[in-house]
Amino acid sequence: MERPAWAPDEVDINRPSVARVYDYYLGGSHNFEVDRRFATQVLDVLPEMAAVARQNRAFLRRVVHLLREQGIDQFLDLGSGIPTAGNVHEIAAGIGGEPRVLYVDNDPIAVSHSRALLSGDDRTEVLAADLTDPRAVLEAPLTRRHLDLDRPLAVLLVSVLHFVGDEQCPDEIVRTYMDAVPPGSHVVISHASDAGHSGATDAQTVYNRGRSPNAMRMRDVAEVEALFGDLTLLDPGVVRIPQWRPEPGAGTTMENYPGLAGVARS
Repeated sequence: MERPAWAPDEVDINRPSVARVYDYYLGGSHNFEVDRRFATQVLDVLPEMAAVARQNRAFLRRVVHLLREQGIDQFLDLGSGIPTAGNVHEIAAGIGGEPRVLYVDNDPIAVSHSRALLSGDDRTEVLAADLTDPRAVLEAPLTRRHLDLDRPLAVLLVSVLHFVGDEQCPDEIVRTYMDAVPPGSHVVISHASDAGHSGATDAQTVYNRGRSPNAMRMRDVAEVEALFGDLTLLDPGVVRIPQWRPEPGAGTTMENYPGLAGVARS
């Protein structure tokens, strides 16, 4: 296919990307035909996948609101993806004050579009890095310049750790980030889970047999709880995403929602 003008030269436009596929689920426009074909395979076995993505975004909105109300004004968004409506900086700024956000991703399109979108916003920066290398992220000059690691902040791992295999020790990755920030910091995790949902199991198979560069490792409640280590989980603990502090009147839709979420404080 012809390369769009907005696609960096290093992007393989003939291979799906999890960031661009997720952008498609959310109704974004920065995806290719190969991403849409891949997404269709997932939607064939998990038709509610677009709704799942929207619920995950709604969770992000709720938790950023909560953390801003508790005085957190710095956010390290790991695996932030392609900019779409309702980004962390927009949510955080809506509460007032001068919140600072550092987006981190290793997808060239996610990075380039984030930088274009945020040009001129000195409260928000974008770092091209892999979240599975915490030292590289934490010691990057941009990180040190933009965030004050001596003050509490929020580490966001939203819908990304299911692309980190057991051999990469995701619990150690989380611990490394949280060991580098002071008490009072929070970590936010949402994670795909196939517990009680056959369609989610089939979706995992699509990711793992397909041409996506990122295999998927779904985890159950106990496994997601283990990612938080000895941090203190906020109520209601690790639950299905729509059930994490739902907004009044929202109900508990999709009781078999194939995803879990939790927030913990150091």
